[in-house]
Amino acid sequence: MPEMILMELEEKMEARIKNLSHELAKIRTGRANPRMFDDVHVPYYGVETPITQVANISVPEPTQLIVKPYDRSIVKDVEKAIMAANLGVNPNNEGVQLRIVLPALTKERRIELTKQVKKYGEEAKISIRNYRRDGNDAIKKLEKNHEISEDDSKGYQEDIQELTDKYTDKIDQVVQEKDEDIMSI
Repeated sequence: MPEMILMELEEKMEARIKNLSHELAKIRTGRANPRMFDDVHVPYYGVETPITQVANISVPEPTQLIVKPYDRSIVKDVEKAIMAANLGVNPNNEGVQLRIVLPALTKERRIELTKQVKKYGEEAKISIRNYRRDGNDAIKKLEKNHEISEDDSKGYQEDIQELTDKYTDKIDQVVQEKDEDIMSI
């Protein structure tokens, strides 16, 4: 039973790291990244559809993106959806596709983005600590019900702390890599 608690905790912590990586991928760096459009939805036949399902997004140059809808009739809808997403980009409509030139990030904007990255990292650490608390509570409950001994309880709590330390270190690493990516010109 305690091993199951540890496995579930590790799965939750791993999922949180993946979630953090997904969130950070949306933050713009100095290079063009199609993932910045992951949350953009386009009305297509009355249904809000992710832009990746209605258009091809390519990166012809490090500072440009081309969004080419599969259906030419929705170019204007895609343009409106990108504008409404407040991504800080201005698409140029070329009739059959949209060309998006990413302006260079200013030093102030880079600093602002690193603060945002650190905020996401801290939120992820809070989640990890909450998982630790839940795991410790489950172990203490087993000890209280005399399903495990006090010594075993202490050992499992140490294992939970080791997991917590491992995943907070991973979060620090992911955040630092993204910071370096943002600050590089």
